[in-house]
Amino acid sequence: MLKVTYEKIEDIYVPAARRQERDQGKVDAVIEDMLNEIEQKPIRVRRGKGRLVLIAGIHRLEASKALGEKEISAYITQAPKF
Repeated sequence: MLKVTYEKIEDIYVPAARRQERDQGKVDAVIEDMLNEIEQKPIRVRRGKGRLVLIAGIHRLEASKALGEKEISAYITQAPKF
């Protein structure tokens, strides 16, 4: 089972593919939910090349940045080993 951790937003790298998924309307909706104290799921990240890499949660991450948050809840997953 994945454990929720709190990670510094500035330490999370967003790959180009994730950045292209960004939709300002969805970011605004998440900001509204956060301001109304509606609980948000943790984002998903993985460790890679000495940093955390975003897997899922671009809108939650961007909303947190816009609200001036310094940390965000996250699940840290591992890439499968082949």
